[in-house]
Amino acid sequence: MTDTLLLLSGPNLNLLGTREPHIYGTATLADHVERTRAAALRNGLGLEHLQSNFEGELLEAIHAARTSAVGIIINAGALTHTSWALHDAMAAFEGPSIEVHLSNPAAREPFRHLSVLAPVVNGSICGFGGLGYDLAVEAMVTLLGRAEPN
Repeated sequence: MTDTLLLLSGPNLNLLGTREPHIYGTATLADHVERTRAAALRNGLGLEHLQSNFEGELLEAIHAARTSAVGIIINAGALTHTSWALHDAMAAFEGPSIEVHLSNPAAREPFRHLSVLAPVVNGSICGFGGLGYDLAVEAMVTLLGRAEPN
């Protein structure tokens, strides 16, 4: 049985590919999920994915991951900047966790500069488009002790 990573995608990410492609690119959410799944499989990990436009559904998934996932990769979308509930749920998850953003929030509007998740995740990967998901899996493999850090 493989260990499983949980990939969470927050509000509006279901619109990737058509929503502001000049910022988020033309790849769809399905493209990003498949890319992440392939990276996980190359490293002997399974991947479960959930996209939701509802904060409570994301919270429930994080709670369930406490007993079903070895790590969480999360792109919380706009909830990154506002959801203290997601902050608290991620803080209660004992495995490694990584925040991913396709764009670089620090280079965008001032309200995007704050991540309420940053204090409770192992790290944040921002501004590399879809490559960020590959980097997150690589980081997760290292955090899980499956690879030697460089």
